[in-house]
Amino acid sequence: MLTVLGLSFYKRKDVVLIARELLGKVLVSCIDGQTCSGRIVETEAYVAITDRASHSFGGRRTARNEHMYHAAGTAYVYICYGIHPMFNVVTNDRDIPDAVLIRALEPLDGLPVMAKRSGKAEADRTITSGPGNLARAMGFSKVHSGLSLLGKDVYLLSDSRFVVDQSDIGISGRIGVEGAGAHAAAQPYRFYIRGNRYVSGRPK
Repeated sequence: MLTVLGLSFYKRKDVVLIARELLGKVLVSCIDGQTCSGRIVETEAYVAITDRASHSFGGRRTARNEHMYHAAGTAYVYICYGIHPMFNVVTNDRDIPDAVLIRALEPLDGLPVMAKRSGKAEADRTITSGPGNLARAMGFSKVHSGLSLLGKDVYLLSDSRFVVDQSDIGISGRIGVEGAGAHAAAQPYRFYIRGNRYVSGRPK
């Protein structure tokens, strides 16, 4: 049975736990009249203010990261390297900018649409592997930052028929945050479903 995740799921204090519990949930986008969905198989947690790898480190608050400070259950989409959209789930209370980056999905619905958005003749494992690829395939762009995940355009579902066995959850340091320092990169804030072909990769 599929049920929409409610505010109580997002409005919790432990962003690392939420990142882990997002594995197996279904992300849905209804954009430009096209519905696409995928099961979350890889996430990364970013802790408010104290996390050197977070956009909010040190209390930084800019036009770019403003939506990180919004209410729990808000989408935060930023552009990496001026090219790649990155889709994040905002958690905790307003003005506490915890967020979870969705790094990989296993596609469920809308594969032809995803392939077209990705410039591919047909879908392959790379289509939703990696945060930039999945955001592009799902139709996300900067204009979707700030949307409520309790609305009709973007939302997450819990699937009671799909239970992630705790022994199948891999944990590692985060990917691509080496510039924040070795300590920040090594934090065990990345979670993934072992053996899933859509998981994006291993940290260096």
